[in-house]
Amino acid sequence: MANFHVLAGGTETPAYPAIRKIGMIDLMSALSEGTRDFWAKPSHYAFLGLIYPVMGVLLALWTSGANTWPLLYPLVSGFALVGPFAALPLYEISRRLEAGEPATWSDARGVLRSPALPAIAVLGLLLFAVFTLWLTSAQALYEALFGFRPPASLWSFVGEVLTTQQGWTLIVAGNLVGLVFAVVTLATTVVAFPMLLDRDCGAMVAVQTSVRAVIANPVPMALWGLIVAGALVLGSLPLLVGLAVAVPVLGHATWHLYRRIVV
Repeated sequence: MANFHVLAGGTETPAYPAIRKIGMIDLMSALSEGTRDFWAKPSHYAFLGLIYPVMGVLLALWTSGANTWPLLYPLVSGFALVGPFAALPLYEISRRLEAGEPATWSDARGVLRSPALPAIAVLGLLLFAVFTLWLTSAQALYEALFGFRPPASLWSFVGEVLTTQQGWTLIVAGNLVGLVFAVVTLATTVVAFPMLLDRDCGAMVAVQTSVRAVIANPVPMALWGLIVAGALVLGSLPLLVGLAVAVPVLGHATWHLYRRIVV
């Protein structure tokens, strides 16, 4: 019964909610509401958002020391794959603001008291498995094109990537593979984590609901994926510092998107 509770929730039979059709106006409204939540307590959220640029810098230092520059881009870009799990405190803040409850940083830790925490943990482990598989695929692709010899330095690696046929193959093929991982993550988690925070429905029900939401709204969900990707790219340009704003706004907006899609 414990396993069933994690997968399907606390009820005897799984409850699958209905899905609404949404449009571009819903995406813009979700972003607007996410921005509003961000400005309600920007100091808390900017602090949380700094986790992302700091992690990016640490990843850069780690890859430099280990002489594994080819993994730097997959690490930084693939970190977005676990973003839906890392944004759980932001969902909780938006949920509390919506309900008129206190919404401080300490209140956001209410996620740890959620009855759906085991299901959230299972889905989080799934995301980390996808992240690991993405890194493994990126490493295998690089070795297939350049062999097992690591680049002498960052600049020699950049030169090989930008000036050789193998390098352009790596850019195109690597981004296509990354797109597949991104689509899978979007389809399975776009509303799954907010839904688990909102109701103890179980990981299986949350993932299936997320997939149904994408199938029912293919164009809006594709646009949402592009919006998220574009915001993360723009936030990454000034040494990842812009992510301190982009990530919280996207996290809050995801909560409001969930509320618009799932009945």
